[in-house]
Formats: sequence, structure tokens, C-alpha cells
Amino acid sequence: MQELDQKKTIDILNTIMEFELAGVVRYTHYSLMVTGPNRIPIVGFFKAQASESLLHAQQVGEILTGLDGHPTLRITPMEETYKHSVKDILAESLSHEKKALELYKTLLDTVTNASVYLEEFARGMIGQEELHNLELKKMLRDFS
Repeated sequence: MQELDQKKTIDILNTIMEFELAGVVRYTHYSLMVTGPNRIPIVGFFKAQASESLLHAQQVGEILTGLDGHPTLRITPMEETYKHSVKDILAESLSHEKKALELYKTLLDTVTNASVYLEEFARGMIGQEELHNLELKKMLRDFS
């Protein structure tokens, strides 16, 4: 095994943490903006996404501190589009999830052959993000 590039890993983990914390804000906002006859299940979906983003941020923060890193207090900047149709919100969510997938893949590339634990963590998170992408694509199908 090679040696873990601790600084690079900490930097990536902080970027992920900022992104996951932004997800908490994003998905909470979306849950408040949904209207229409399918509001109840879609609101539940977004609230669950917000909770999951918080859990991911907490997991990343625990890893960061375990590596002697300092978890960020920042969140990734977000643009308010003022587009609140269910289709627009789902499309924005898909874009967010694709970016999250890219970040976890970057983490995996950085830790491969350097840390079994971090490799497995990254792989697990990639699996979760891929599932979110699939779910959002299915939710968007009726809008095509």
C-alpha cells in the first residue's frame, strides 16, 4: 500500500462536508417550496434527503477529525433560481447529486491503495449517490 496523502484527503473531505451541509439547506428549502397534489410524498422525500445530507456531513467530519483535520464551518455557495416547480426542483436535485457523486469519486481516487477504510467509505458513498441519481431520474421521467 502507498502512504495516504493526508493533506489532500483532508482538503477533499472538507469540500465534501461543505457540499453535504449545503445539501441540508438545499433540500430543506425544496421541502418548503413544493406545492401541488403530490406535495406530501415529495416533501417527505426532500426532508429525508436533508437528514441524509446532515448524516453524511457528520460522518465526513468524524473522519476529518480522526485524520487530525479541522472540519469546515462553510457551506458550498448556492444560487437561488426561484424556479420551484416540482420538475425544476427535481432537476436541480439531480444536478446536485451528480456533483456529490463526482466528489466521492475524487475521494476514492485519492485514497485508493492508501487506506482500506477510506476506500470502503468512499465506495459506500458512491453507491448511495448513484442510487440517488437513479431515483431522481425515475422521478423526472413523467416530466419528459
